[in-house]
Amino acid sequence: MATINQAPIQEEMKPTNPSHDPEAQPTEDVEIEILDYSKRAQWLRAAVLGANDGLLSTASLMIGVGAVKKDVKTMILTGAAGLVAGACSMAIGEFVSVYTQYDIEMAQIRRDPVQLAGEAVEERKKGLPNPFSAAAASAVAFAAGAMVPLLAAAFIKGYRVRVAVVVAAASLALVGFGGLSAVLGRAPLVKSSLRILVGGWLAMAITFGLTKLIGSIGI
Repeated sequence: MATINQAPIQEEMKPTNPSHDPEAQPTEDVEIEILDYSKRAQWLRAAVLGANDGLLSTASLMIGVGAVKKDVKTMILTGAAGLVAGACSMAIGEFVSVYTQYDIEMAQIRRDPVQLAGEAVEERKKGLPNPFSAAAASAVAFAAGAMVPLLAAAFIKGYRVRVAVVVAAASLALVGFGGLSAVLGRAPLVKSSLRILVGGWLAMAITFGLTKLIGSIGI
């Protein structure tokens, strides 16, 4: 009888291999995926915002100046100046913003009630945003967006056709950026694209109208 009762006990006490635990392994994979997505999101946010700002601000500048100066050279020079100034502004602004966030989070790490070892602090620092990467991404993205209206206007001599091509190229790019933003943010695709497109049209129309008005009254 002792032998019969002992076998089930041995089976119940049989050790299990932790590496084959179906609950432990997926948890580790989920944590790695969340960390990777967080790092990618920082780059994508800076890139999408920078490209959209570069496209819209440069196109609006070119159309606004084109309202009073219709030659292609003036429009291209205006767009080039907007590209350089905007890229520098975006880079500096993003650098200051992200560096401020970095300082705040580093101060929080130092105030942690649990004393962290050197390796633990370095591990925490790896997850913090990089201000230099964010600044570079914003500048490059702004310049890439600004190149769309510049290239659209560079080889067209007729004023009316040139303005129409700049508006059309900017509109297509705005729809693309709106769709990309919707995909990244899991927002409605059509609604997001239309919102950014209408906003871009308003910005270009207001810039053109006010510049035309100022030029007509001789200020």
